[in-house]
Amino acid sequence: MNRASSVVACGVRCWLWGALILGPWLGHAAPPWRDFADQPDNWFRGAEGRRITTNILSWQSSQGSWPKNTDTTARPSTNDAQTVRGTFDNGATLGELRFLARAFRVTEDASCERAFLKGLDHVLGAQYTNGGWPQFFPPGTGYHRHITFNDDSMVRLMGFMREVSGASDFKFVDARRRQRAQAAFDRGVQCILQCQIKVDGKLTAWCAQHDEVTFEPRPARSYELVSLSGAESAGLLSLLMSLESPGDDVQRAVRAGAAWFDSAKLTGIRQTKVDGDKRIEKDPGAPPLWARFYEIGTNRPMFSGRDGEKKYDIAEIEPERRNGYGWHGDWGERVAREFARWREKWGKEN
Repeated sequence: MNRASSVVACGVRCWLWGALILGPWLGHAAPPWRDFADQPDNWFRGAEGRRITTNILSWQSSQGSWPKNTDTTARPSTNDAQTVRGTFDNGATLGELRFLARAFRVTEDASCERAFLKGLDHVLGAQYTNGGWPQFFPPGTGYHRHITFNDDSMVRLMGFMREVSGASDFKFVDARRRQRAQAAFDRGVQCILQCQIKVDGKLTAWCAQHDEVTFEPRPARSYELVSLSGAESAGLLSLLMSLESPGDDVQRAVRAGAAWFDSAKLTGIRQTKVDGDKRIEKDPGAPPLWARFYEIGTNRPMFSGRDGEKKYDIAEIEPERRNGYGWHGDWGERVAREFARWREKWGKEN
């Protein structure tokens, strides 16, 4: 089975995979899309479902996207409706599109279908020819134009493309668009493979964003430096390991990425808080941690405040950034669990 066929073969499970990859909303003022997904059909036909549908339609931008960190199930003010700036960041746009797809399947409301197709066309049109997606489209000239793995943005978009191309929930979408979605997913896989960073000729992991032309790692906000990213690389590996029939190139990428995570784990330390301030303390019994950012070439965890200065100790950056950003996590545990299952299926070596 080739990769294109594998996209269709995975169709039924893709809704669940997409919902899981969206993850928690991390306190943002975004709707609980998974709660809506569990609502019965009659809810969508009822007064509350129709009200929320109308509100969501009102938030759609002229390009076809929706804003982030916004409760788009609430009625927008006149000013909000006129100044909507859509994005793919923080899961924006995809939750609204899934909701509208369900609403259309249940109610056959043509306005839901039109808005969904407009949003789908926007996502498809935003993809670069090399397979990457910017943070929003059109992206302008800032860092948002880079291929955006940050906060799993591209992973979420690819999950959605896979759903549209193969899942029965989207059978109302015409064949041409479903084929385009499948092709977009396949290009996305190739983009991910192109972006995987080599150190001394050896594949490792990924940066949170990569140049949209050269695929080189690129910085974003002042405290998001060029690096190997523990957080974003986990999502990318999870996606690659979900492929039904991975070729040799995908298998090499997965094995190398999993090996990098094993080499990058931090042991004997624990992240705690003292009076609301993050501290890293020695603890031989603590489970392993992974840093959000590692220096390319040395694999040293690194941190930065809003001044953009690289530090190797989290205590050296200002409290606002130290406590307002996720500098450590257990991302590698997820990689290890999934890789163990993946290796059972595909063997230890090519």
